[in-house]
Amino acid sequence: SKKMELKLTNVAKASLEELRLDYEDFLRQRGLTPWVPDDPRRKSLVTRRCATADEVAAWVKEHGVEHRDGPDEQSKKSIGSIPSIPSKSLSYAEAGANAALVLLGVAIALLDRQVASQAQAFEQEGGFTERLYQTRQQSRRKL
Repeated sequence: SKKMELKLTNVAKASLEELRLDYEDFLRQRGLTPWVPDDPRRKSLVTRRCATADEVAAWVKEHGVEHRDGPDEQSKKSIGSIPSIPSKSLSYAEAGANAALVLLGVAIALLDRQVASQAQAFEQEGGFTERLYQTRQQSRRKL
């Protein structure tokens, strides 16, 4: 029924919103930077228009740098009392989490549109029970 379809679409949207919060927590807890809407890396991912998870993973691999526990290569080469400059490279974790956030944003926006469309259809056409009642009423009037 339209009512159930609307409910389930809202459940799907709520689940994705929870997942978005989990990714935001992941970034915050690890001290990683969430991308702002006009971040060039975000634009790069959106421009790529990945159609599969493998394509997103390939994008992350291209743009991310593996960071192992401990100091990076640059800080290992620091000399005496001169402090090393922290790496500005994008870790796989940061790239992957932010890529997931970009995709979740798109999916949630699409589900918003779907919910609005379903609500409008339900408002205009009614649900199954309502249409069944109207059909019975019309049938009785003909008698």
